[in-house]
Amino acid sequence: MNRNRFLVLALAAVAAAVVTGFGASASASTAGAVPAAGGSITGAGSSLMAPLIAQWKQDYQSRAGVGLTYGSVGSGAGIAQITARTVDFGASDAPLTGAQRGACNRCYQIPWALTATGIAFHLNGIRKLKLTGPIVAKIYLGQITNWNDPAIRKINKGVSLPNLKITPAFRSDGSGDTYAFTDYLSRVSGAWKSKVGFSTQVSFPTGVGGKGNDGLTAIVSSTNGALSYISASYIIAHNLGAAALQNRAGRFEYPNLTNIANAAKGVKIGRFNEMHIVNPPKRNKTAYPLSTFSYVIVPKTTPKKDLLTKFILYAMGPGQKFGAALDFAPIPKAVSSAGKATVKQFQQG
Repeated sequence: MNRNRFLVLALAAVAAAVVTGFGASASASTAGAVPAAGGSITGAGSSLMAPLIAQWKQDYQSRAGVGLTYGSVGSGAGIAQITARTVDFGASDAPLTGAQRGACNRCYQIPWALTATGIAFHLNGIRKLKLTGPIVAKIYLGQITNWNDPAIRKINKGVSLPNLKITPAFRSDGSGDTYAFTDYLSRVSGAWKSKVGFSTQVSFPTGVGGKGNDGLTAIVSSTNGALSYISASYIIAHNLGAAALQNRAGRFEYPNLTNIANAAKGVKIGRFNEMHIVNPPKRNKTAYPLSTFSYVIVPKTTPKKDLLTKFILYAMGPGQKFGAALDFAPIPKAVSSAGKATVKQFQQG
């Protein structure tokens, strides 16, 4: 698939879900709850997941009569809220660290979605751009500062790159997108790994901060010369420029469904369902190298166990049909099986 196919996915439903679904500054306690005869559940976390959860909310309410309230506050805040038990579930695009698992006190981590973090850019008059991981790392390290740098020109022959300052933007809040992005950079750049590392929140050497995917989308949309890492569904909905990113097979790929699914082929499922699919091996020839799983986090002891079990199984089953329009690929069978086994442990625990 090429960039045109990637942009074809910009359906009206996508824009509606992102723009009117759940604001990045909303909290689970204030996002409008849906009165429902079948009960209600609340969640908070990943802004990457917000467009998809918006679709789930509407469909699941009509199917099961269960109300759903979700605060798109970022993965870090979602982990904090489920740890504090102020919500019924958390959503994170970063797997829990050992310290977070301990603090969460017997929480289950279940993979329920697969998508990508795209590299968005704004260059007036330019819609096609190629980038490599090492170049992106150097931009965020402050070592490449101008769009007509020789390294960028070399891989973009025929593109009239301007003599313009690069404005890198990063998430100021704890973010699963930041985790995936910095995990990726740590695997392609030794300098990044030693100087910055990876986490849901790191000290970026340069750039401007924005809160949530909405915040970064606003920066890129309004700033000629901007570059940022943004969930693919937001790039589509706001018609931002999306760079083709070079994978380990040497191909420049966009974050479309086929390439995201290819990145997850042969994924190794670790303890507590932890998975890393950034910078996948060469054999995944068309893989988009900045793809990521997202997780729902639930506590072992909760009065909402039955409601949560049914909702999570819905999300991993019928709810997957909403993913394609939002650039979420179906979760692989092996991952689905591991997730459902964890749901069973949660249900019986």
